[in-house]
Amino acid sequence: MKYNYPVIIENGLGEKLIFKSSVIEDGEEKIIAENFVKPGAGPLMHTHLLQDEELTVVSGEMTYQVLGEEPKIARAGDTALFKRGVAHKFLNSGNTELHCIGYIKPANTIIFYLSGIFAAQKKSGKPQPELFVAAYLIHRYKSEYDLPLMPFFVKRIIIPVVYYLGKVFGKYRHFDDAPEPL
Repeated sequence: MKYNYPVIIENGLGEKLIFKSSVIEDGEEKIIAENFVKPGAGPLMHTHLLQDEELTVVSGEMTYQVLGEEPKIARAGDTALFKRGVAHKFLNSGNTELHCIGYIKPANTIIFYLSGIFAAQKKSGKPQPELFVAAYLIHRYKSEYDLPLMPFFVKRIIIPVVYYLGKVFGKYRHFDDAPEPL
């Protein structure tokens, strides 16, 4: 999908992401991004199976963690690099807004995927996105993104069932132009 930059998304829970531009680097599209995170907010443990993500703290304090490792703290000027396939999370552990700049490479479906997740979180008003949208995104893009701490039964049974029920009941018409998963 082609986007008109900047693309700005907010989840209503303290996270704002600005996709500022894209560049081609080493034959891959790289999305340049900026985020603003309120104290205590941040994404849950997740994996970009096909993408690298890098965040450099401009201001504030970020606690980040790779699955199975101890949490680490990053402050202004510090950078956290999450290689593709590595489960990670971060949150604003300070008392002021966290501001980071960074990138995601290759771009793949990240803008579409996160726009859907953020919109569904905003709709539900909770960190858990609205159920049918969450099921659609998690199931459809399972080759690109993962939630490693989601219980196996939920991931392998509940999500696919809800996804197919959503298809049967026409819940996904607004996703007719969704990019194909990789």
